[in-house]
Amino acid sequence: MDYNLEERTAKFSEEIISLCKRVPKNVVTLPVIGQLLRCATSIGANYMEANGASSKKDFRNKIAICLKEARETKYWLRLLAKTDENFAEECRTFWKEAHEFTLIFGKICKTSQ
Repeated sequence: MDYNLEERTAKFSEEIISLCKRVPKNVVTLPVIGQLLRCATSIGANYMEANGASSKKDFRNKIAICLKEARETKYWLRLLAKTDENFAEECRTFWKEAHEFTLIFGKICKTSQ
């Protein structure tokens, strides 16, 4: 298990990008892919921002965004799994990682209050 959260969120973003590149593009998948890409890659970007935060309040706000984006990522992964059954298992694996992010960022939010 990788406990370097910066690296872990970056790797997650890279893997989501790879997944989205492989999903066949059509009228159903395109909006789902776009939404998934935005929220999944935002988790790591906001975590990097949190680590460079100028204040405790700024840090908490960025971590709260990480939590929100991780939750949204789970939603779009669920929908993507339904748009193309060939990717269902892979989406489930990514969903589990996104769920771990919700637990991690939820805990950070609680302890940073």
